[in-house]
Amino acid sequence: GSGGFRKRKHDNFPHGQRREEKENVNPPSGLMKSFKSFQLELDTRHDKYERLVKLSRDITIESKRTIFLLHRFTSAPNGEEILSESEVKLDAVRQKIKQVAQELIGEDMYQFHRAISPGLQEYVEAVSFQYFIKTRSLISVEEINKQLIFTAEDREETTNMTSNSQDKQPHRWSLKVTPVDYLLGVADLTGELMRLCISSVGNGDIDTPFELSQFLRQIYDGFTFIGNTGPYEVSKKLYTLKQSLAKVENACYTLKVRGSEIPKHMLADVFSTKTELIDQEEGLP
Repeated sequence: GSGGFRKRKHDNFPHGQRREEKENVNPPSGLMKSFKSFQLELDTRHDKYERLVKLSRDITIESKRTIFLLHRFTSAPNGEEILSESEVKLDAVRQKIKQVAQELIGEDMYQFHRAISPGLQEYVEAVSFQYFIKTRSLISVEEINKQLIFTAEDREETTNMTSNSQDKQPHRWSLKVTPVDYLLGVADLTGELMRLCISSVGNGDIDTPFELSQFLRQIYDGFTFIGNTGPYEVSKKLYTLKQSLAKVENACYTLKVRGSEIPKHMLADVFSTKTELIDQEEGLP
């Protein structure tokens, strides 16, 4: 009657009969094999993605340590020792990138790009920071990619050689930094150059801030030229880049106008106070 429960079609059959019919329905074996192969492929890809995430995290950590080391260049009595030590650290980072390149053999890099992008950006930042300290110029993406071409050692080649040519592993790997990762790494470099400016003034170096001001202005003009036509991540970094440029220009202004009034050992404190005021006015944490 109205208001009662509607009877489903299979309610007319005994419960045991329905269970037997369900157990007797077996999907085709070919279909099950296809799904098992899909499962294996997805599990393999997921495991590789997780390995790349871990390698990217290691690359990020070692690159940050290299940047912290390079900040000691202005205060160290022997800067060449700092540069040589940083080169050793960067070589260790490149060995991690070599493992990434080996993982991506025969794969489309852009399918795993999100896993390795943070590490590559931090590596670009560390390499470009070292390159600027050495040459006072910006390293190109082509020069970075030249350093990311790896070859196997001779003893590795002999152990990997087999009688079957199809089982031979390639003895040359390369990993190219994408233009987006390069631009994001350069944008992060501006923050390190701003810190280098403040530390240089604290050590009595009044020439470096003016060099950094011109250099950062050129980078800012280049990013402004890209504008909103580039990727979203690049345009998002433009605001932080502008803040770094403003702080360096403020330091140069203070040196030019009030440099003779303020003792050199107090200049760094004055700059730090002004940069904190700029952050508060802009609403930065």
